[in-house]
Parts: sequence; structure tokens; C-alpha cells
Amino acid sequence: MSDGQHHGYYTGDIHNQFVEEHHDPKNKARLWKVFWILLAITVAEVIIGFQAHSWGLGKTLLIWTFVILTIVKAGYIVLVFMHLGDEKKALRYTILLPFVLIIYLIFIALTEMIYMYNMDSFFK
Repeated sequence: MSDGQHHGYYTGDIHNQFVEEHHDPKNKARLWKVFWILLAITVAEVIIGFQAHSWGLGKTLLIWTFVILTIVKAGYIVLVFMHLGDEKKALRYTILLPFVLIIYLIFIALTEMIYMYNMDSFFK
């Protein structure tokens, strides 16, 4: 039960438990830190996108730059908002390594596909 001093809500499900909201000032500072980091990466993406032509970046390099920055943002979001960063190191690796392996396998498949496409057009 809430005595008026605690902030929270009832779950409304079959258990109908009172869940206190977290008003820790450290969480607020942490959220602002996450906001500024994600904003900085996004601003970097926008600047790279607008200046890519004048900097002479090729289309392939530009695409890979965006892919890498997007993976960095996604990984950071998973670490902070899905609380993976608070877990033990072994659990983090158990979750992140298959993800990295899948990305690597996609890279290999795309590289092989491009090679086979070029070989096919070479023999025509």
C-alpha cells in the first residue's frame, strides 16, 4: 500500500502488486548521459551523411560507416536500457557473442554473393 510518500503504481494484473517508481537522482544523470552519447553519435551520422560527397567517401565506405555506427548505438542501448551492462561478464558475452557471430556470418554471405556475382558476369 502507498502511504502517500511513495510514488508508484499497481500492476493491474492478477497479482496487483504495488511497484515503486525509481526517483534516484543517479538514474536521471545516467539517462542524460545516455541521451548525450546517443545524440553525439546521431549528429556524427548526420554530419557524415551531408559531408560524405565533399570528403570523397565512397558509397560502400559510407554504408559501412552507417552500419557500424548503428551497431554501436544498438549495443549501447542494449547495455543501458535492457540492463545488460549491469549483468555479469559471462552473461554479457553469452548474449553478445552470438549477435557478433551472426553479423560476421552475414558479412561472409554478402562477400561470397558479390564474388559469385562478379565471377558469373566475368564468364558471360
